[in-house]
Amino acid sequence: MKYICSKCGTSVEVTTRNAKCDCGGLWKLNYQPPKFDLALVDRDTWNIFRYRAFMPLEGEQWREISLGEGMTPIIQFDEDVLLKMDYFMPTLSFKDRGAAILIAHCKAIGVDFVVQDSSGNAGNSVAAYCARAGIDCEIFVPEGTSPKKIAMIKSHNARVNIVPGTRDNCANVCRAKVGDEGKYYANHVYNPFFYEGTKTYVYEVYEQLTRIPANIFVPLGNGTLFIGIVKALEEFLESAVIEKMPHIVAVQSEYCDPFVKAVLTGEKHPATVTPAPTMAEGIAIGVPMRGDEILEYTYKYNIEMITAPENRIMEARMALAAKGIYCEHTTAATYAAYLKYCELNGKTSDCLIPMCGAGLKSD
Repeated sequence: MKYICSKCGTSVEVTTRNAKCDCGGLWKLNYQPPKFDLALVDRDTWNIFRYRAFMPLEGEQWREISLGEGMTPIIQFDEDVLLKMDYFMPTLSFKDRGAAILIAHCKAIGVDFVVQDSSGNAGNSVAAYCARAGIDCEIFVPEGTSPKKIAMIKSHNARVNIVPGTRDNCANVCRAKVGDEGKYYANHVYNPFFYEGTKTYVYEVYEQLTRIPANIFVPLGNGTLFIGIVKALEEFLESAVIEKMPHIVAVQSEYCDPFVKAVLTGEKHPATVTPAPTMAEGIAIGVPMRGDEILEYTYKYNIEMITAPENRIMEARMALAAKGIYCEHTTAATYAAYLKYCELNGKTSDCLIPMCGAGLKSD
């Protein structure tokens, strides 16, 4: 198992401390899991590591790292919509799936200090799992990040830097520190181990339903959940678990939509956009680092793109809350986009929507 550069094809050991290739390309993981089979799932392990037969794990560090992430329920919200309750997690967001795998990897290769940039949820997840692993942690967040997310990060004894400007500027400041000081960049965009955790979203759906819903809605900023979902579905295709790729609808903020604009013109690179303030802070990524990779998946599998109407996000959040589902604004944006999709295309049944973050985090 090695890292492979997405641009030049150079391969290096996964023990490297380099966040990316010298040519600037991001790492992909040269790992091929066995064919997916429910018989290989460890039913006695009550976290995402029940799927460790399909994960690139080194040693048994995961046993000391896990906080009980995953195993989130699916509920029937109405006759057309299933909700995967991924805010039922240790840090109240789906990012725990990726952080558990990434920090287990960090522990396995002897990393003792990490830095990361985040709009809040990923930073909180990394901070929590670093606290669990005994790894020092420093998180960069953009101004405007929910104070409750910042408070949660600090509670795990991580250092927090609030960076003026956009989410993209925050990432640039953090990456400059990585370059200047050589700190390990435990980032949910750069490090491919993170996606080996988010792919368990699909594993769980299949184990719980013994099928994959026809329509999968997924929020799309940096692509953390998007890439994990597509990776798992590709594994299912290769394993003959499913016969065809389900219909995927990726959701962007209408105030920050580089993928939507790129697909409209058939571009291979994300469009240049100027992000405007949005309640969907978790997907407000103007310069997605894995943008070309995400667009390759988009065209390969005919993935649809849609924007969440900003003026409908609070309406969607209240509609969910009125039926007992209290989610954060970015999560509500995905439901708002689903409602818009139905208005444009008619009644759409058998839809799966992730509830990615808990409502108290964005109040």
